[in-house]
Amino acid sequence: MRHPPATAALERLEEFFAPRSSRAAILAREALGHPAPGDAAAREAVIASLQKGLRPDGSVGGAALPTIWRAIELMELGHSGQEATTGKLIAWVLALAGQPGAFGEGCHPARHEQKACEHYLAGFFAPAPATERLAPITMPCGKTFRAEAQARFAVSCLGLRAVLMAGLAGRASVKKHLTSLSLLAEVWNDWGGYYAPDLVASALHPLAIAPPVHRGATLRAASFIAENQQEDGTWSNADLFHTLESLLAANTPPARKAVARAVPALIALQRKDGSFGPTAQEERALIGVRALMGGAAS
Repeated sequence: MRHPPATAALERLEEFFAPRSSRAAILAREALGHPAPGDAAAREAVIASLQKGLRPDGSVGGAALPTIWRAIELMELGHSGQEATTGKLIAWVLALAGQPGAFGEGCHPARHEQKACEHYLAGFFAPAPATERLAPITMPCGKTFRAEAQARFAVSCLGLRAVLMAGLAGRASVKKHLTSLSLLAEVWNDWGGYYAPDLVASALHPLAIAPPVHRGATLRAASFIAENQQEDGTWSNADLFHTLESLLAANTPPARKAVARAVPALIALQRKDGSFGPTAQEERALIGVRALMGGAAS
């Protein structure tokens, strides 16, 4: 049974999304089980809008993060990864695999010790040339990565999520990327260690939607996050919404329990308008809906 505070929080979120016809609003109403009469038409309008503005090479402005996110948005709305527009976006992302500027490039003793070099990692996407600074960069969920290596890791994991959603788990570069993340999941044992907590969450999401062979890595990463949850339901040095988004994708018993424990902290952040503040407002509200629907009933 859902507790009254969670019910009230969901009602505020429903009111927040009610006048909106965006992708997030359509998906939120779908999750709530209350689609609006005009949502089918709104979905087609959003898809049509997302298909516009691509460069001839299939990218959004030649930038990795907007291109990756455009593909994810289309696929979340039901667009197949094999359809023309999404296929062009995904093809552009795939071409970034192993290019100069990918995370893990180069080696020195400290990085080698942490398995953060090319002797252990492969298949990562290069979100920008090695000569260009990428950070700071803000992910769609509102989490900002300010360290250069972390930004490249996080964007690559988001790219991996997109190509997996497109059904391309069999590609050689994709297999290498997943194998690298699985390797890292085996060595993560220090919440304040070399790999920041938000990077663990970044890796968990693609692992969660990967083929079953990576199920063990998914379980380890999700359990590692759950074990480091604080008494108030949050995580030290980790973005709550970024973490919840990945735990929801993992959907393992430890992940579900962690989401449930985070519900009070999530409700405490909610504003009167139903949102959780101006940062990535609709995306965080959508994550809030999914977390409350899943966690509050646990």
